[in-house]
Amino acid sequence: MTETVGLVLSGGGARAAYQVGVLDAIAQLRREHATDRGNPFPVICGTSAGAINAAALACGAHAFDETLRRLVAVWEGFHVQQVYRAEWFDMLRSGARWLSLLGLGWLFMSGRWRPRSLLDNEPLRQLLLEQLEWERLPANLAQGWVQALAVTASNYASGEHVTFYQSGREAEPWVRNQRLALRGEISVDHLLASAAIPFVFPAVPLQGPHGLAYFGDGSMRQTAPISPAIHLGADRILVIGAGRMAEPPQPRQDRPEYPSLAQIAGHALSSIFLDTLAADVERLRRINHTLSLMPPELQARTRLRPIELLLIAPSQRLDELAARHADALPATVRQLLQVLGPKAKQGPRQDSALLSYLLFESAYTRELTALGRQDALAQRDEVVRFFGW
Repeated sequence: MTETVGLVLSGGGARAAYQVGVLDAIAQLRREHATDRGNPFPVICGTSAGAINAAALACGAHAFDETLRRLVAVWEGFHVQQVYRAEWFDMLRSGARWLSLLGLGWLFMSGRWRPRSLLDNEPLRQLLLEQLEWERLPANLAQGWVQALAVTASNYASGEHVTFYQSGREAEPWVRNQRLALRGEISVDHLLASAAIPFVFPAVPLQGPHGLAYFGDGSMRQTAPISPAIHLGADRILVIGAGRMAEPPQPRQDRPEYPSLAQIAGHALSSIFLDTLAADVERLRRINHTLSLMPPELQARTRLRPIELLLIAPSQRLDELAARHADALPATVRQLLQVLGPKAKQGPRQDSALLSYLLFESAYTRELTALGRQDALAQRDEVVRFFGW
């Protein structure tokens, strides 16, 4: 029986450009080795910005190579204004609301004026409506071009981590501790919710398992990012990360400076986006090893099954890449980051981690796609063996 290949795309704001670089290199290797030109990923799962890439691939699964070329073109031509409003008026209005909140408190503010987020990502909604072929998704599922699409979001009311999925085959919803699945049609709102970085972008109302609720970034409280692909039938899974899986220890500072707001925010976002994926990869490998030690008759008694995993993650620190392109940001955003995290007198920028998630500018995203291609081609033999080319 043919094994089902799944694709898991993690979150990370602008860092998701790295994912399309990896996929572009894999498409190149397929052209060199294989004759099949269909969609190589029957099960596609994404979180945060990875959910946007996942949805684009699923909607265009009937023409995978052309869809991927369009996706690469969008990421390599990105500008901040396509994702969030960065004009002076919008930034001043948002800043004024936050200052009013801090100065006057909730008591003196009407609900209409309470700030919902640091940035307004309405341009992203328009971009998704223009670029994604939503009308093709039901047909692609029905015709077998793709078996399932899943995106995840976090319910602010209940704290539950919800996987919304749309499948062309029977796939029973699952319930685990603080995470569950809900079957239904996926829309632009699901993508915006999944990519709503806390505090940065506004939460989105969705019909959840307990009715209407506000949802935010799917990377929050995501303890098992690979799990949806397994539940939806994948036997082999390609996981593309948005950050290095292990960081070397940083040099010790004798007189460290107090962390800036941007430094704290970047650290918090890295914990949300990067740590759980590394832990889940380690857990899956440990389960595979345990199963390999069991005789077949004992394996048959457990619900667990071995999953072949291919992990491709950045070989370089993406915050360091972002710091090199900080000047590509609009002046309004640069000044906001300077307020939140001014440069240290010596050493790296304190806001570089936060910058790496918000820098939707082609100078940075092109370098990310190039790094993705480089890292995927560095694992050429593993990729070819994984797909059986």
